[in-house]
Amino acid sequence: MQCIYRPADMAEATLLAGVLADHHIRCHVSGGYLQGAIGDLPVHDLLGLWVVDEDSTRSLELIHAYLSASPVGDDDLEAPRS
Repeated sequence: MQCIYRPADMAEATLLAGVLADHHIRCHVSGGYLQGAIGDLPVHDLLGLWVVDEDSTRSLELIHAYLSASPVGDDDLEAPRS
């Protein structure tokens, strides 16, 4: 297994794990339970997204695509047709 990404927080970790799961890539989020020990541990690099070696390249592509996407605004939505 390889650690392919270090999320900033548990929300980002869960979101990206969901993105990978949508593409049938299993991943493990490490360090989720360490967030409660912030006072005794360094604040950075607690979380990690881990995938099997065979899925690492595709996982990185999906994560980078998600992180570089632009949000959809009201102007981008198509008006309903009658």
